[in-house]
Amino acid sequence: MKIGIYELKAKKGVIRTTVKYYGDSLDIKITGDFMIFPEDVIFDLEKKLQGLSLNDLQNLPKILEETLSKATLFGCTIEDFKNSIYGALREVGL
Repeated sequence: MKIGIYELKAKKGVIRTTVKYYGDSLDIKITGDFMIFPEDVIFDLEKKLQGLSLNDLQNLPKILEETLSKATLFGCTIEDFKNSIYGALREVGL
């Protein structure tokens, strides 16, 4: 198993993404001190990303857009979340 952690400083707050890569499967967790309402959207996003296969990485932007567009983001953008996830993926060599 490989673990990659990436922290992105958004306009207001930090988005910390942890990627666990094992076999052909990914587990992605998002934490930090960013502000999003409702907060449960992050849990929904993590559920959708849990067990994501390498072949499904091409769907990552679509999943982020569809899920995070249901929330109000304060001081951060959907693009910030994308960059944080892709940064963590680079940390594990993907």
